[in-house]
Amino acid sequence: MHISNLKKYYFIDNFNYHHLINLDKNISFIWRNKDKEKFLESLIELRDFCKKNQRKFYISNNIKLANDIKADGVYISSSNKKINSKFFSFKNKFRIIGSAHNLKEIKLKELQNIKEIFISPLFKDKTNKQLNIYQYLKLKRATYMKDISLGGINEKNIKKLKLIKPYGFAGISFFDKKKAPKKGPFKFIKNND
Repeated sequence: MHISNLKKYYFIDNFNYHHLINLDKNISFIWRNKDKEKFLESLIELRDFCKKNQRKFYISNNIKLANDIKADGVYISSSNKKINSKFFSFKNKFRIIGSAHNLKEIKLKELQNIKEIFISPLFKDKTNKQLNIYQYLKLKRATYMKDISLGGINEKNIKKLKLIKPYGFAGISFFDKKKAPKKGPFKFIKNND
């Protein structure tokens, strides 16, 4: 298993063209911004960017919005217990993905028609919680869904993914660290003509 062959998901809460364009082409984006100010405008920009650059784009916890703006799918967090995907008619390739921390949540996600399950936290994260590799593998075997590793993944521990052979991995800080260096301050020259 080579890391570059894994499916990758990046949780974002703003649209930064210069950062996103420099990331690997096989990274999908999950929009998780709840701020209503300029929310829709940024969301449309991100959707158009993804279509133009052949990337997948998901919206967190809002099936109706994801369907309405023609996103590639929706991400349903572990805290979202609603089973309402049956009430929508989706376009053909619309995907429902989601996360879980334990067996009970995995079984709920199966009822929510999830196709890929983000099992977390694999490594210690900000909450200082983590599954160990054996717990992760046990949860992975308990479902038919494709597993995505989530939680605390960084440059130091990413090679450990070879031990669990996930379908993919997801994160925030792992991809944030790949931001393009700043070019320095910009000067705007006013033309007096």
